[in-house]
Amino acid sequence: MRFIGAGTRSGFNYRERRTFWTVPNLITVARFLLVPVFVGYLGESQYAAATAVLVILGCTDWVDGYIARRFDQVSTVGRWLDPLADRLALIIVAVSFVVYGLAPLWLLLCIVIPDAILLVYALVLFHGSPDLPVTNVGKVRTALLLIGTPLLLLERALGPEFWWVGMLAYVFLILGCAGHLLAWWGYMGAATRKYGQLHRGQLDGGRPHA
Repeated sequence: MRFIGAGTRSGFNYRERRTFWTVPNLITVARFLLVPVFVGYLGESQYAAATAVLVILGCTDWVDGYIARRFDQVSTVGRWLDPLADRLALIIVAVSFVVYGLAPLWLLLCIVIPDAILLVYALVLFHGSPDLPVTNVGKVRTALLLIGTPLLLLERALGPEFWWVGMLAYVFLILGCAGHLLAWWGYMGAATRKYGQLHRGQLDGGRPHA
């Protein structure tokens, strides 16, 4: 069974809905609303409950994409809402981990600094969102981080004798951060190419025809 692009129907002509009211979008919103619940559990040192919430966050991130492709629920809103919710959730989770002493500062910096650079770059070139499609590297990056963070909490919930769970968590987190940098570099390149194409199109459109 494929995990990236799961639910895609071969040869099917998808129609992009121009409405917010789709099942995947509602799942995305519900997933994001679970983030403060996670932060609350973390603040109370309820690591088992916080782990469960993170697992739900990770699973629903896959589920909403599957439903959108399998049941023709792709929407214009979903194209930007899903990656935006994922990115904000990752940042908030990373900040919470660092603030509560569960993860080193490099985890937060590795996520926030590239995102900040990409945001400024997009604002300079497009004065808003460049509307770039999510890449497979970006999807794998998100999956790795959403696996590593619950494992880091699970070690706390299970106790120090399960130190190996924490080691496994760091393997996923390091791979996820490496993937984040690769995805960032890919998005920077894609934004540059798209700006070049739009700029050339504007120049060509303004030239007089013989």
